[in-house]
Amino acid sequence: MHVQEWLDSVPAVAVYAVVALVIGVESLGIPLPGEIVLVSAALMSSQHTGVNPVVLGACATAGAVIGDSIGYAIGRKGGRPLLAWLGGKFPRHFSAGHVATAERSFEKWGMWAVFFGRFVALLRIFAGPLAGVLHMPYWKFLIANVLGGICWAGGTTAVIYYIGVVAEDWLKRFSYLGLGVAVLIGLASLLILKRKAKKAQAERREAEPVGARD
Repeated sequence: MHVQEWLDSVPAVAVYAVVALVIGVESLGIPLPGEIVLVSAALMSSQHTGVNPVVLGACATAGAVIGDSIGYAIGRKGGRPLLAWLGGKFPRHFSAGHVATAERSFEKWGMWAVFFGRFVALLRIFAGPLAGVLHMPYWKFLIANVLGGICWAGGTTAVIYYIGVVAEDWLKRFSYLGLGVAVLIGLASLLILKRKAKKAQAERREAEPVGARD
């Protein structure tokens, strides 16, 4: 079942909880489709389903911030053995090359890596645990984490919501336009057929012998 179809089948409260939970678990360092779930829920909120986009954005932000903070604590306690363990469990995401790339980003950008990492799928998974492993000061991490969570989760929800509203309005207009065009084509076809029928009838009458028409 598609993500949006599944979200459509559950109550609004469950949608908020699922979005917050998936994003939170993803932020712990476990690869989950947090962005896909958020986009699907935000699009659904634009279609009059009872899902409030403001509440949705707040829940997504809370999931992102709390998940990253827990990931930070786990990374700080687990250290590099944690990264090795994650590499064994999720080699596609936590390979030595990916870890090295993320570390270089953190060394170069510091807390900005946490902020902008929220917008990049791979760094979104790494940010919390790796910041803890590298012993980034928690206050720096928290500021970047909160701002990044608000901008990513809130911004994504707002953008997708308004895109959905505009798209729905455009599709309605398109459907009305299509209906109008279809009616005009139908009327034109009817007139053409009637004209052809009259012409064929006149030609048939002309072709008949004079005696047959009397």
